Amino acid sequence: MIFEFDAILFDLDGSLVSSIAAVDRAWTAFANRHHLDASFVLPQIHGRRSIDSIRALLPHVDAEEEDAWIRNREATDTEGVFALPGAIEFLISLTCPWAVVTSGTSDVARARMRAAGVPTPPISVFGEDVERGKPAPDPFLLAAKRLNQIPERCLVFEDTVAGIRSGHAANMKAIALSTSVPRDGLAEADAIIKDFREIRFESPGQVRLLPGDQA
Repeated sequence: MIFEFDAILFDLDGSLVSSIAAVDRAWTAFANRHHLDASFVLPQIHGRRSIDSIRALLPHVDAEEEDAWIRNREATDTEGVFALPGAIEFLISLTCPWAVVTSGTSDVARARMRAAGVPTPPISVFGEDVERGKPAPDPFLLAAKRLNQIPERCLVFEDTVAGIRSGHAANMKAIALSTSVPRDGLAEADAIIKDFREIRFESPGQVRLLPGDQA
């Protein structure tokens, strides 16, 4: 299977880097802080902006204040954060425009990229850059605009249903990584890979899924 594009837009957590241990530590602490069951909180926060998760979980609290608390916690704890297999090599191979489009805020995302050794993106879209986060199309549309690219010619890499829906809402193709959600939960994606070792960049604007992958 071959995908053609002019630019690639990457989610960060669960797509380029593994940060699940740090995320779970921070949000478990958040749950304990508010006397919530962490097993209820954790499944609801992945792929979404922290402030959106807080508003959904605790509509009665000062969301800005709590978001500052969780952001500080996540930005200062990068233990166990690492690049996912093949991710850095894939990024280095690119000769096309690319961007990181994450629900994470700039402080958290930059800390994790540094910890994982991810090359600095030419363009980034962080959670605070848009009024509506994923699954709304806003983050990916803003990335395309900043890259001066047509949305329909952008290819998205994501690991959550919210991210896939965000990419599709922006009229982009979305390849899912099965790092956070089982394959059968990613059926909305245009293709599914385990990690970036299962895909190859081919100039000038193609990626090829290696044999054995399936949509």
